Amino acid sequence: MSLPPRAVIVHRATELTELVARHGTRQQAGFFLAGRGRDLAELDARHQAQQDALATVSAAIPLDWRRAVAERNDLDRFGFGPEDVVIAVGQDGLVANVAKYLDGQPVIGINPEPSRNPGVLVPHEPTALADLLRSSQVAEHTMVAASTDDGQQLLALNEVYVGHRTHQSARYRLASPDGLPERQSSSGILVGTGTGATGWCRSAWQERHSSLALPTPTDPVLCWFVREAWPSPATGTDHTEGLLKAPDSLTITAESDLVVFGDGMESDTLSITWGQRVSVAVASTKLHLVL
Repeated sequence: MSLPPRAVIVHRATELTELVARHGTRQQAGFFLAGRGRDLAELDARHQAQQDALATVSAAIPLDWRRAVAERNDLDRFGFGPEDVVIAVGQDGLVANVAKYLDGQPVIGINPEPSRNPGVLVPHEPTALADLLRSSQVAEHTMVAASTDDGQQLLALNEVYVGHRTHQSARYRLASPDGLPERQSSSGILVGTGTGATGWCRSAWQERHSSLALPTPTDPVLCWFVREAWPSPATGTDHTEGLLKAPDSLTITAESDLVVFGDGMESDTLSITWGQRVSVAVASTKLHLVL
């Protein structure tokens, strides 16, 4: 007998919750904000908007479904099952945070604050959930995978960063499909998907006035950019951007201690040291975002 579906509601602590936890009491949190020209009422309104959205979402889940709740900071310890339907209630970045821990489970993005969040990955209102749970329409967003030569792997929805832990000069040898290996010194390498091409990668693309055609979220293509490559007698700057199509990969061989993290989550990293390699390519896993 098969198990009924499980609705997993994913959210993150509000700014109000984090501030009260940091300062001990609501009164102390209000005093702290007042000293910086802010009002606790603003945080109250945002906190209430999320609570209202969570309540609406919870009420829309069928009674015969199982349910669970996961907070953003606990995602790396949460056990997702193949029958789960993930409901992300929050900012667009929350979908990216949860995507790396999934393996094809559908994700529904709920936007509790349309006036603040763009809604690229959380396009739906809380009241739409009942219909969305019956929807079979999904968009398969490309993801990026980083794999080290000792078997470690990391997935990301937006982009992978490879570089020095503090974003200082990273030294490595870069091998791309369209060029000979090149020793470089830079502030790191970004390898992003079409979803990530609206964020950090787009910033790099725009700043250098790149002529690359950035991929769309569902294209099986990655874009990559070397940040602030430094020319010297020992390091080059000939290969600093490009596109990757499966099964091609970008290979970085460390010549200093480097870290690899995805979607800005620096608390969840891979580490490589001198002589180790990390390969970055289109992931076999995709994010299934409910339309």
